[in-house]
Amino acid sequence: MRIELIKRGTPSAAMRYLSPVIGLTLAVITGAIMFAIMGKDPATALYVYFIEPLTEAWSVHELLIKAAPLILMGAGLSVCYLSNNWNIGAEGQFIVGALAGSIFPVLFTDFDSVIVLPSMVIFAMLGGALYAGIPALLKAKFNTNEILTSLMLVYVAERLLDWLVRGPWRNPGGMNFPESVRFPEFARIPQLIPADGRANWGFIASVIVAIAIWVMLSRTLKGFEVKVIGTSPRAGRFAGFSATNMIFFSFMLAGACAGLAGIIEVAGASGQLRPIISPGYGFTAIIVAFLGRLNPIGAIIAGLVLALTYLGGEAAQISLQISDKATRVFQGALLLYVLACDTLILYRIRLARTPRATMEPAE
Repeated sequence: MRIELIKRGTPSAAMRYLSPVIGLTLAVITGAIMFAIMGKDPATALYVYFIEPLTEAWSVHELLIKAAPLILMGAGLSVCYLSNNWNIGAEGQFIVGALAGSIFPVLFTDFDSVIVLPSMVIFAMLGGALYAGIPALLKAKFNTNEILTSLMLVYVAERLLDWLVRGPWRNPGGMNFPESVRFPEFARIPQLIPADGRANWGFIASVIVAIAIWVMLSRTLKGFEVKVIGTSPRAGRFAGFSATNMIFFSFMLAGACAGLAGIIEVAGASGQLRPIISPGYGFTAIIVAFLGRLNPIGAIIAGLVLALTYLGGEAAQISLQISDKATRVFQGALLLYVLACDTLILYRIRLARTPRATMEPAE
């Protein structure tokens, strides 16, 4: 016996929208089972994980801080995946964007000007876009696997960040800690509500960028090109669209979004560079993209949901004394269930008999 996937003639439109809800529900059930196995009361654990972080004002601010990079990268990655380009390196593009955007506040600490923050944003987006252009170039010119190249470049970016904050960019007055100087006030992203929490205008920027990408995808010729090439490259060629140009466009757009997310993180809540500036936002953004149905507006909602898992995971570590790996398990289960639901929407499972091998008569 073998399992075969048979493509459905007309996939259910309603189920396509219900798929994230079903996936999230199954992930919550899996989380409850996981907490029970760990000896924790599932109801209490799920309350701490999903409800408690929303009961205080400061927690909501932290939720917005964590959601901003997820929304930005999730929206950018949606364009890549819709065009059938598999960018798995948003984490590295996030880091390089943060480094490029930090050149002014780290190397020119006395340069106080209104152009500093806009320059940081531009440098960050350029840094992320150019770094994403490396796997795009390798795929376009040498037909290399972009999944591997974009993923491997994440580790290069991590080592670069670690070297800089421990070496050339280390704060001389930081008591030998591996960190850069703290960014001056003119190089920091303003808070949404001063003196009432840490949330900053980075969240508003992430929502604006996600809406702008949605408009591009749904209302412009470029968005139509993205969908045509992603659905049928052959039809795209007949329409005069260039698959090579689309590789660069989708990768560099996603890289620019990741770079912007990086500078929002270090110039917002963190205020400086450290050896680790991301808890894995770039990889979680892949879940955000698929949970949001590869729709930038959906990425806004999905980004808030995944940000809640980070915040709930931190609360659970304190209240329930469980490992931070529980957050990773939940996020992984969520991606697994959403992809499984999508597969079953598009295909039906059939058990087929494996034909018996016949013995050839000896001559």
